[in-house]
Parts: sequence; structure tokens; C-alpha cells
Amino acid sequence: MPKKLILHNRQSPGDVVMLTAAVRDLHLHYPGQFTTDVRTPCPHLWENSPYLTRLEDPDAEAESIVCEYPLIHLSNQQPWHFLHAYGAFLAERLSLPHVHPSVFRGDIHLSDEERGWMSQASEAVGVDEPFWIVVSGGKKDFTAKWWCPSRMQGVVDHFKNRMRFVQIGEGGHHHPPLNHVLDLRGKTDLRQLIRLVYHSSGVICPVTLLMHLAAAVPIRPDRNIRNRPAVVIAGGREPPHWEAYPHHQYLHSVGTLPCCSDGGCWKSRVYPLGDGTPSDQSLCLDPVKSSQLPRCLHEITTADVIRAVERFIR
Repeated sequence: MPKKLILHNRQSPGDVVMLTAAVRDLHLHYPGQFTTDVRTPCPHLWENSPYLTRLEDPDAEAESIVCEYPLIHLSNQQPWHFLHAYGAFLAERLSLPHVHPSVFRGDIHLSDEERGWMSQASEAVGVDEPFWIVVSGGKKDFTAKWWCPSRMQGVVDHFKNRMRFVQIGEGGHHHPPLNHVLDLRGKTDLRQLIRLVYHSSGVICPVTLLMHLAAAVPIRPDRNIRNRPAVVIAGGREPPHWEAYPHHQYLHSVGTLPCCSDGGCWKSRVYPLGDGTPSDQSLCLDPVKSSQLPRCLHEITTADVIRAVERFIR
């Protein structure tokens, strides 16, 4: 009989997208050997997954595993991608030879019915036309990931007569409003965001959930692209081989500054916010006062991002 597993994870949605890949790869490498279910804060990420079977709590026959990714602690020293991390953990925990990534993306599934629905952007503007999604901001625990909103506005303004931009961002997080965009900040739950990515032609964002969805969500057939374009404004916080996808434009500074010369700095904030969280103790070593950015992000200009987008749409 297949071994029953209930996999637990309480981390952010971007991390859970990586777990979807590990569950897929576990079943592809060891077909018929496991029955899996999950407990995460993001049930929308698992909808329509062919690799899940509902297991009840409690189930005396099921092994509960809190999924972690200790491989991250080697990310500056060894050439692993985030997609390897949960698979490596499960392989060790289950005494398996390996659980390697089978494809270079997470595992997100849409139903045929969902694929036939009009996009949220089309509903808002009354016309079905291509659009790019943009994120300007992020969570307050990682302000060291934020780029400058005025620079992002410069990107939008440059292309405003050539393409539509849709701004998204979770309510309660820091997402300064942009002009000349369709504003869907705080108006999409996670499943709506997945469908929005499905209809999109590209994304611009920091290192965040959206870049992982850009790779993991299927592409609408009539978009006529093999891989969804993504311009990721990364700086020097994470080593590029840990986060980047091969078909993305990943703008980073690793190797160019003393604070990230050997890999990502993994700092949380530029300046302390005084909220008593551990993030206030993990501060950028080289902040730029004029822009309030880490130097690694300060040196990525509006022109750099425009150039990266142009390479996709030329």
C-alpha cells in the first residue's frame, strides 16, 4: 500500500510554490509509492493538483512531516536552486535516493473552466488585451527587497502607450500606488492572482511570489510565448542561482559589492522600523540615504529595467 504523508508548512506563498514542485517530483520519481495531502496557509496554490489525496486528521496510518528547506544555508556555497530544497529535505526524511526537480518551475494547475473565464483585468477595462503585471513594494519584514516606486513609475511611463500594466499587491503590505496602471492592489485573492498571471504577457517585480508564479502558472495559448517574460529586480540579497529562472531577466548585484561579493547578504531591512521584530536586527550594510535603498538596488536604474523589458518585446 502507498505510504500516507501529510506535509505541513506555514511559510509564505512563494515558499509554498516551491513545495508544490517537491510534491510533484516525489510522485514522478516514485509513482504509486505515496499518498500525499498538505496543510499550508495557501490552499489556492494546490487546487486541481493531481498529486493530492484528501487525508483526514487524525489518520493513524499517515506520517505528518513539517517541511523545511535547510539547503538554503548552503545557497552561498553550493549551486542549488530553491526548487531543489524541499525535495532534498523529503528525500532525506523518507530515506529516498533523491527527489530532484523534474522541470524548472513550481506546479500550479488550472481547470479547463478557469482557463475559459475572462481575466480580472479584462472585466475591469471591458476589453481583452495583453497586459503585464507589476509589483512595487512588498512585505514590511523584508524592506531590503523593495525598489524605488518613482523608478518603477518611470518604467510604466516609458511603456504606457505600448502596453497595459496591472498593479497588484496584498492589502496590508507596502505597495505605493502607481499612475497609468490598472490598480488591483488588495483586490485579488491568491486564486484570482493565479488566473491573472495565466492571462498576463509578463511581470516586473522584486524577488517575491509573483516571479515564482510567472514560471509555474501555465501560459494562455494565444499569448504566443514559450515562457512568460519576467524582469526581476533582485539586487544582492539572494544568490542568483538560488532564485533565478533561466528564462527571466534577473537584475542582480551579487559579486559587484563587498557586502554581497560571495553570494547573497540575506539581510531583511534597510533601516529599522522599531517594531520589535527580528527583522530590525538584520540590516543592510550599505544603505543609500538619498534613495533609502540598499546600494545593490540603488544601482539598478529605471533604464536597466526598461532595457530588460525591451529585450522581451522587441
